[in-house]
Amino acid sequence: MLRPRIIPCLLVHKGGLVKTQGFKDPKYVGDPINAVRIFNEKEADELMVLDIDATVNKVLPDFSLISKLAAECRMPLCYGGGVTTAEQAARIVDMGVEKVAVSAAAIANPSLLSEMAAAVGRQSVVAVLDIRKRTGLFAKGYELRTHNGKTIHNSEPIALAKQLQEAGAGEVVINSIDRDGVMQGYDVALAEQFKHELKVPVTFLGGAGSLDHMNDLISTVGVVGAAAGSLFVFKGKYRAVLINYPTPEQKVMLCREALKNKHM
Repeated sequence: MLRPRIIPCLLVHKGGLVKTQGFKDPKYVGDPINAVRIFNEKEADELMVLDIDATVNKVLPDFSLISKLAAECRMPLCYGGGVTTAEQAARIVDMGVEKVAVSAAAIANPSLLSEMAAAVGRQSVVAVLDIRKRTGLFAKGYELRTHNGKTIHNSEPIALAKQLQEAGAGEVVINSIDRDGVMQGYDVALAEQFKHELKVPVTFLGGAGSLDHMNDLISTVGVVGAAAGSLFVFKGKYRAVLINYPTPEQKVMLCREALKNKHM
């Protein structure tokens, strides 16, 4: 039976684990390998690791780091950052990574997802869309951005998500730039729109500051991936660094919300 997935998202910057707010001001919070070991102990459903330097700096994926992450990780691992070819994706999967995430490269060339799906299987291909509310006096809706939020694209986000789904994405991650690191709740209205329009699994990232926020997302939208960064690396109002994760009992409660509302 399908159930919600609770997913820590780790950002890697200059080899260290960081947390951003609004995609800005990365704060160092520790060693990514050590974080993986702690999430192993806490039996996380899945882990997402995104290298926020690679695409911006136009460098290859850090295969050395990926190899270390895959060797340590005892839960399904999704890696993104710098992947531009199906051959790179196949190399990453061969290392033991279950999913490979792409953003800017897929938006520039959706056929990359078809090539990746042929090489590693559709279930291992993840498209990540970073989305922000349009600004301006008469602005409405959302816009798509890449390169850590610095590059704006003209594509309508939901239409593009459907295009990437058809091209070969087995999962779509929707990342809210506005809510990144704010810890005041997901953009549930936006999540509902994407869940309604897409057939593949969808994961939402950006805004979670408590399990109540995850409950709001799951009880409204249904069986999705509920991903978070700050929630799982900070503790308390002073944002002290402490790796944490829901207990098995807390995860069961979140699953019950999806079942209760018959969002399957």
